[in-house]
Amino acid sequence: MEQLYWRDSIRVVLSRYIASSKGFVMAKVIESLLDRLRKDVVLVAEGYMFELERRGYIKAGPFVPEAVLEHPNAVKELHLEFLRTGSEVIIAFTYYGHRAKMKAVGRENMLEELNIRAVALAREVAQKGGALTAGNLSNTWKYDTKNPEKSSKVIRPMFEEQTRWATDVGVDFMIAETFSHLGEALIALEVIKEAGLPAVITFIPLQEKSCDGYVWEEACSILEDNGADVVGLNCGRGPDTIIPILEKIRKKVSGYVAALPVPYRTTKEQPCFYDLKMPGQKSAFPVALDPFLLTRFEMADFAVKAQDMGINYIGICCGAGPHHVRAMAEALGRSVPASKYSPELNLHPITGYDDPAKRYCFGPTGE
Repeated sequence: MEQLYWRDSIRVVLSRYIASSKGFVMAKVIESLLDRLRKDVVLVAEGYMFELERRGYIKAGPFVPEAVLEHPNAVKELHLEFLRTGSEVIIAFTYYGHRAKMKAVGRENMLEELNIRAVALAREVAQKGGALTAGNLSNTWKYDTKNPEKSSKVIRPMFEEQTRWATDVGVDFMIAETFSHLGEALIALEVIKEAGLPAVITFIPLQEKSCDGYVWEEACSILEDNGADVVGLNCGRGPDTIIPILEKIRKKVSGYVAALPVPYRTTKEQPCFYDLKMPGQKSAFPVALDPFLLTRFEMADFAVKAQDMGINYIGICCGAGPHHVRAMAEALGRSVPASKYSPELNLHPITGYDDPAKRYCFGPTGE
C-alpha cells in the first residue's frame, strides 16, 4: 500500500499535492524563522534517521531516507510526534537524500520523487501546528580538501537540485548540516542564498578543527560573514562535550547560533558518539548506543544551559525521541500539546508514597 513509485514529472506531482491538500492552497501565514529568533529561542527536533531506524523503517549502515517512499505514514507520524512535543520546525526527511548516497544504494532514479515527497510530508504536518517547514541538505562525503574546485563541480549540482525541489514544493528556510569541511558548507550556503532562502548551516565537531583546518568558531564566523542566518553545531557530540565549543562560537559570532547535540553521554575521553564503547567491546555506534542514552531531564538541562549561553536555535539530533523534545520545551517554559501527558509521578502507586514502608506494599494491606 505504501510503496510509491512515481514516474510523473515534477509539475504533475506538485499539482496532485495542491489538489489534495487544503493546507497547500490556503496556508495560514506564520512568523518567519528570523522573526521567531528575534523574539525567543527556536526549538528544533532532528534525529529522524536514528528514530526511524529504531522503529524498523530505516536500514542502519546505508542510512538513506527510503522510508519517505516506502513508509510515508511512518515519516508523517514522527513529524506529528515532534510537532506535538514542541518542535517549531518540521524538517523534510531528505538527509542523505542526495545523488551520491542514493546512487550508492541503487536508487538514484527515485531521487526526485523522494525529495518532493519528503518536503510535501513535512509541509503538510507543519501547517497543522503553525510550525515552519525546512528543506534539508547534508554532507556528501565527496569534498576533497586537496581539490576544492573539482569538489564544487561534483557537490554543487547535488545541492542545487535538492534546493530546487524544496523550493518548488515550498519551504520556509533551508538547513544544511553535519559538515566536516568549511569548504563544503560554503557551497551549500551559496546555493541556498542563490535560491533566496534563509540558511541554517551547522558543522559536526568530530575533532577540534574542521577537516580543512579551521577551528569551529572561525568556521562559523566565516559562514556568518558570507550570509548565513544561523550558524553552529549539530550531531556528533553530546551536551557535555559540545558546550565548550559552543561557548567559543557564541563569543565569536554576533548573530544567531545553533546547538543540536546528540542525546548521548559523551566524555572528554570519548567526545563523540562515534567514540563510545563499552569496556572491552567495539564501538557502540550506531546500533548499540542504548547504554549511553541521556534522559529527558538531562536534555532539558542542556536546553536551559544553551539558552543561558545566548544560543538562539536549540535542538537535538541523532537519538532524539519525542520525550526528549517535550522535556526541552517545558524546560524552556513552554506548554505543548503533549504536555497534557507529562508525568505526574505522585499518582503512581510506588512513586507517590512518601512512606517507604508503604511504597512496595500497595493495595488493601498497604493502605
